[in-house]
Amino acid sequence: MLLPRVLTAAVGIPLLLYLVHAGGIAWVIFTTAVCVLCVYEYGLILAAGGRPVQRWVLLLCGAVLALSVALGGPSQAVLTAVVAAVLLREMFSKTHSLERLAFTILGALLLGWMPAHLALIRDLRPDGEKLTYMLFVAIWLTDTAAYVGGHAFGHHKLAQGLSPKKTWEGAAAGFLSAVGGVYLLQQLLAPAGLGPRGALAMGVLIGVCGQLSDLAESLVKRAVGAKDSGNLLPGHGGIMDRFDSFILAAPAVYYFLTLK
Repeated sequence: MLLPRVLTAAVGIPLLLYLVHAGGIAWVIFTTAVCVLCVYEYGLILAAGGRPVQRWVLLLCGAVLALSVALGGPSQAVLTAVVAAVLLREMFSKTHSLERLAFTILGALLLGWMPAHLALIRDLRPDGEKLTYMLFVAIWLTDTAAYVGGHAFGHHKLAQGLSPKKTWEGAAAGFLSAVGGVYLLQQLLAPAGLGPRGALAMGVLIGVCGQLSDLAESLVKRAVGAKDSGNLLPGHGGIMDRFDSFILAAPAVYYFLTLK
């Protein structure tokens, strides 16, 4: 199991870093594709778990939301249209299910709307590239430190009902790694408009929101009895498994950088 994980990372990480560097339409396409695949996997695991969902409407709405956010378009109008479309589809279906309506809107928002903020961070001027690198590296540090710290020192369960292997000790290790990692990267990269205090605050956001995002995905998978969201990435599970940490972290970092 370790070899597929290593090989996937050896190919995926350089490709990801190249796309961040390229930016522009390449990054918009990549971000949108990630969101669409996450939405697709969400629909699959819900259907497999016996939960009602408008799978094709979900996929279309998730794609529209992701692309709208990534292009910086009229997101409020698109969001309104998406909710209306899902509602109308349910109203004119043969069977009417409030649960199906809710699951469909949740998936489109959670996995189409939220992670697409990655494209907005990359588009920040003048240093969106540096800030995007910082976010990804901090997420990777958080995940790695939480895993290692939890295995080495973990005794107190963090959220046993959602993810039995996660511990408070692991979460603390992940949090400290995010804060320290962002601070060190700020010193090395010196992105415009982000000083040391801002870097610490950004690290706190990533350390908290990244791990809460992971638990949010665990909530979905636990509800339908799924271990992984898919098997597209050998040794890593599905796309949603790899990008779940950005569900809350990407919007939090974007709005912090633009509103601070």
